[in-house]
Amino acid sequence: MKNYDVYGIGNALVDSEYEVDDAFIIDAKMEKGIMTLIEADERRSLLQLLEEKHEHVVVKLAGGGSAANTIFIVAQLGGAAFYSCKVASDETGDFFMKDLNAAGVDTNLDSGREKGITGECISMVTPDAERTMMTHLGITQSLSTKELNTDALRQSRFLYIEGYLVSSPTAYEAALKAQQIAHEAGVKVTLTLSDPAMVQNFKDQFDKILDAGVDILFCNEDEAKLLANNDDRDAAIEHVRKICKSFVVTCGKEGAIVCAGDQLLSVPGVPTQPVDTTGAGDIFAGSFLFALSRGASFSQAAELANKAASLLVSSFGARLDADAVAKNLANVLAHQS
Repeated sequence: MKNYDVYGIGNALVDSEYEVDDAFIIDAKMEKGIMTLIEADERRSLLQLLEEKHEHVVVKLAGGGSAANTIFIVAQLGGAAFYSCKVASDETGDFFMKDLNAAGVDTNLDSGREKGITGECISMVTPDAERTMMTHLGITQSLSTKELNTDALRQSRFLYIEGYLVSSPTAYEAALKAQQIAHEAGVKVTLTLSDPAMVQNFKDQFDKILDAGVDILFCNEDEAKLLANNDDRDAAIEHVRKICKSFVVTCGKEGAIVCAGDQLLSVPGVPTQPVDTTGAGDIFAGSFLFALSRGASFSQAAELANKAASLLVSSFGARLDADAVAKNLANVLAHQS
């Protein structure tokens, strides 16, 4: 019997969220809706622009990181989860570690943390609910094979690899090593492409992971099109289908297209008034994997995941609070059976 439903490996960030307008995005010369990696000096300049020139204040401060959000919802839904990551021995790292521990997520962080700066994601949300993210990775950029817990990984049902790891040589090496360990232990390997910019700039790295064997691929429509180098949705889906037999392509308010071997299905989304799309794909993936770990079909898992994602985007932040999960999601799988 496995000890963990999902073992995740990814960046550890603390999210600082701001409400801005389109004029700010233009003034700051940012590409709207895209995640961009920045250095420490660029982070300082952006914060000055946000807080001093435009007088914006943080709307929400929370533990973050794409795969961390995914693992968090697995634990909230009642699953057993482990997260391999790297934060510094600073106050921000303390905040991140306590946040995961409070949710019941096991991590490698108990074995010690190095000096440095914990990573931060500055998320700017415009009135149309689009989020533009500037990420300073800090110490998480040096995530390596040292952060892997082989025993925990071998005792998991799923390995979940965050696509953002391809931007760091040591983190990429850790992802490949985790994939190898999972294959040897019979653990299903899942991968998220994470962001269109990652697919544009690191396609060779993704190809290597996919060639080594991925059991379930998660991506959104834009990422699928970039992976396929084709702007037609149907053609992109067919391309993904040749690469990975089982996958999920999220399509915003339209829901998701899921494929489990020979069966390709479209699962409609749940109507909602979007406020902030930050973390929607992360929450979708975590809810989906939790459902699979409880014996759900791909279509049933997508129904739960669509509901979780729609609930998330109706408010600010990349994670749901415990009350929202208990009230709206806890019994979804029971009602499906």
